[in-house]
Amino acid sequence: MSTTPATAFDPRVFRRALGNFATGVTIITARSTAGAQVGVTANSFNSVSLEPPLILWSIDKRSGSHAVFEAASHFAVHVLAADQIELSNHFARPQDDKFAGIAFESGLGGAPLLADCAARFQCECYQQLDGGDHWILIGKVVAFDDFGRSPLLYHQGAYSMVLPHPRAPKKADPHAAPATMHGRLASSNLFYLMIQAVNAYQASYAPKQLSTGLRTSEARMLMVLEDSAQLDLVALQREVAMPTREIEEALANLQGKGLVADSPAGYLLTDAGRAQTEALWEIARRQQDAVFAGVGAEDIETFKKVLRVVMAAQ
Repeated sequence: MSTTPATAFDPRVFRRALGNFATGVTIITARSTAGAQVGVTANSFNSVSLEPPLILWSIDKRSGSHAVFEAASHFAVHVLAADQIELSNHFARPQDDKFAGIAFESGLGGAPLLADCAARFQCECYQQLDGGDHWILIGKVVAFDDFGRSPLLYHQGAYSMVLPHPRAPKKADPHAAPATMHGRLASSNLFYLMIQAVNAYQASYAPKQLSTGLRTSEARMLMVLEDSAQLDLVALQREVAMPTREIEEALANLQGKGLVADSPAGYLLTDAGRAQTEALWEIARRQQDAVFAGVGAEDIETFKKVLRVVMAAQ
């Protein structure tokens, strides 16, 4: 559908056309001097300037939360991670106390700070501009956190997530051997070949796994727990081959998401954890099918036997 300057257009059709621009999803929070706390879900967030560090977002003039944002000294922008759909929906719904049952800490100006996002920006209120049926709020970033998690996206009225484009140029791996490497190293050194094979496999597999919103350590933990009824900390360390500190952090994150539960006999998956693990195994299955599409079943079984021999050699 197209329009001309002389053609009146339907706002709903206009909104649908705007929906072709995929955005991230944020939750903006603030606290008034009187103690009122507000939080809204918004996809209008954008960067404005590096010097000074400015960002903007917009809020409907009819919003009951605007008065608090207008009066507050600071607000906080939370760029949501891919597994925070429920949190996005929670703050998008009108309710008396959006923070009831939600874990948060107090940030600059008392703005509530939420956990487990992809990134977080604490801002001084810098300027408010009239933007038609919205107010445009500009903030000066005075502190930020980059948690490096895969972000939640919004496109054509539906949630989505990041996956690498198959035709995008691949970034050079600074740790990879030069492309000109040849001779005995590239043709007969098994350790070199295994390292290169793992790097090549991970290059396309890791982004797909990260798009679930789980860190690599968290995904590995879920997949290991699915194979066992319950595992204590010692057994987990043996199975996942990660430092104790990293295991404890992953377990705390997974328990916070409601994916893992703790019992006297050890850790186990919740119903939500089993559903999430099934999604991880589906990603792994598709990756394996794609990579080994041209390899016969007999050769794959031989390959598995060889890998088991290598694993047993430790």
